[in-house]
Amino acid sequence: MDPSALKKIPLFSNLTTDHLAKIGAIAAQKTVKANERIFQEGEAGTEMYIIASGKVRISKMVPGVGEEALAILEPGSYFGEMALIDDTPRSADATAHLACNLLVIRKADLEELMFLHKDLAYELLWTFVRTLSARLRETNDKIKAFFALSARF
Repeated sequence: MDPSALKKIPLFSNLTTDHLAKIGAIAAQKTVKANERIFQEGEAGTEMYIIASGKVRISKMVPGVGEEALAILEPGSYFGEMALIDDTPRSADATAHLACNLLVIRKADLEELMFLHKDLAYELLWTFVRTLSARLRETNDKIKAFFALSARF
């Protein structure tokens, strides 16, 4: 993967050219058709994904309701990183909303890279923390709006 292309992805924007080359060396490319499932809630997670092109829908199945979309992710976004951090099953489904080109980074490869390059690990982990924090705030806002709407009934 070309380091200059990786630099445009927010997750990697603070990395040096050397670090970008190392990330590029462990990133595999994957093409996914529209509406193809990338992973399912409850599965073991061993990879994270970065959207090079297309869109990905993150959703959960709600009993009695069906699929509830949590987010539609655009190019440059990443997902599936939680499984790399906490070793728990996938918390939601990921489906190609449109045909996608994805970059796939395996957990074992990323762990080895971060073990060998502590400054790279520092930058990536802080970016993960900021992303998870932003997603948690967004979820809190959605819950607040849901309770506000449900109080009317």
